[in-house]
Amino acid sequence: MRPLRSLSLPAIWNMSFGFLGIQFGFGLQLANMSAIYAKLGADASKIPLLWLAGPMTGLIVQPIIGAMSDRTWTKLGRRRPYFLVGAILASVALFFMPDAPALWAAAAMLWVLDTSINVSMEPFRAFVADKLPDEQRTLGFVMQSFFIGIGAAVANALPTLFGHFGVHGNAANGVPLAVQYAFKLGAAAFLLAVLYTVITTPEFPPEDMAEFLRKKREHKRYKLQPNYVGGGALLGLLFGVSRGVLVDGALGLWQPLGGAVIGAIIGAVLSGPEVSAALREMPVTMKRLAVVQFFTWLGLFCMWMMFSLATAQQVFGTTDPQSPAFDQGTLFGGQTFAWYSIVCFLVAFLLAPLAAKIGRRQVHGLALVLGGASLLATGFIHDRTLWQCTMIGVGVAWASILAMPYAMLSSALPAARMGVYMGIFNFFIVLPEILASLTLEPVVRQVFHNDPVKVVMLGGASMLVAAVALVWVPADQPKAGT
Repeated sequence: MRPLRSLSLPAIWNMSFGFLGIQFGFGLQLANMSAIYAKLGADASKIPLLWLAGPMTGLIVQPIIGAMSDRTWTKLGRRRPYFLVGAILASVALFFMPDAPALWAAAAMLWVLDTSINVSMEPFRAFVADKLPDEQRTLGFVMQSFFIGIGAAVANALPTLFGHFGVHGNAANGVPLAVQYAFKLGAAAFLLAVLYTVITTPEFPPEDMAEFLRKKREHKRYKLQPNYVGGGALLGLLFGVSRGVLVDGALGLWQPLGGAVIGAIIGAVLSGPEVSAALREMPVTMKRLAVVQFFTWLGLFCMWMMFSLATAQQVFGTTDPQSPAFDQGTLFGGQTFAWYSIVCFLVAFLLAPLAAKIGRRQVHGLALVLGGASLLATGFIHDRTLWQCTMIGVGVAWASILAMPYAMLSSALPAARMGVYMGIFNFFIVLPEILASLTLEPVVRQVFHNDPVKVVMLGGASMLVAAVALVWVPADQPKAGT
C-alpha cells in the first residue's frame, strides 16, 4: 500500500466541508423534533419511542454503506458517490419535514431523513482515514468537529433569526413558521455543502486496480444466514414481550411483532460476510472504546430528547405545549443548543495540539467529565444566563466526542476495511439510543413523573460513567495490518 502524503490545511478544509451541511440536518431535527412532536399531539413519555428512527437507521444503514464503499470505485471515487446520493435524499426529506400534517407523518419523514443522512455521513469518517496519514488524522477529525459545530450553531439559531426578521405565527399543523423556514433553508445548505466537498476533493484510485477488481469479483455474495435472522427475531420477540408486560402493563400483538421484526432486520445486517467477519476480528481498542461510546451517546441522547422540553419547564415554568411560554421555552432551548455548538467550533482546533501533548485518551476523558457535570447542573438552574452556560462544558465534550474516539480508532484499523469498521463502530452509538427509545418511557413516566430535567441529568451521569470507562482503553494501539 502506498504511503499517504500529508495534505495542506485548505485540502483538509475542503474534504471536511460537507459535514457543515450534514449537521444542518442533524442540528435542526435535534433542536426541534421533540417540540414538533409535542405540537402534533405527542405525550412527553412517548417522545423517546418516536426518536427511534435515528438509531435504527444508523444501525442498519451504516455498516452496509461502509462495506459497500470499501468495494466501490467509480468516476466519482469510492466514498463520494454515497456523499452525493445521501445528500440529495436528505435534502428532500428535510425540506418537507416541518409540513407534516400529523404525528405519524412526521415520524415517517424522520425515518426517511435519518436513513439518507446516514448514507451520506458514514463514508465521511472513512474518508479521513483514506486520505490522511496517522499523524494528521486527529486534525482531520477535529476539522469535522469544527464544521459540525458551525453547522449546528447556525441550524439551532435559524428559527430565532427568522423571528428577528419578522417571521411569526404558526403553520396549519401548529409548527412555528420560523421553524418551517429554517428546515427549508437547511435543506439547501445540506446539499450545497456536500456538493462542495464532492467537487473539490479527489480520491485516490486503488494502487493496483486489477487486484482491486479481482478481489471485488471474488467477494462473497450476501447470503442470508437463518441462524442470525432467527436469533435476532427471537431476542427481539422476548424484548417486545418484556416491554409489553413490564413497561406498557398490557401485552398486545405489536410489542412482540415489532421486536421480532427489528431483531430479524439486525440479524439480516449481521449476515453480511464483511460485517460478521469484522465483528469476529474486532481490535482490542475498538472493543474497549465501544463501552465508552455506549455511555457517551446514551447521555447525549437523553439530552437531545428532552433538553428543549426541560428548558420550557426549568426556565419558563411550563410544560403545556399550547401555551406561549412553551413556544418561547423551546425556541430558547434551540438558542441554548447553539451555544454548545459555538463552543464546539471555538475549541475544536485546540484539541489536536493538546492531544499531541498529553494524549488523545486524556483529552477525551477531561472533556467527558466537563460535559457530564454540566448536564447534571441543569437540575439546579433556573436563570437563563446560567442555563446557557451549561453548554460550555457540553460544547467541549461534543468537540472531543466527534474527533478523539475516531482518531484513536482509525490508528487501530486495517485500511482496506476502514469503511465497514467505521460503520460497525456506529453500533455503539445507536444501540444505547435504541435502548433509550424503547425503555426510557416508563422511567420518564413512573420514576421521573414526566419531568424532562431529570432525563437530562441522567444523561450527565451516563457521560461521567463513559469517562471512567475510558481508563481501560489502550493509550496507543499499533496500526493493524492491511
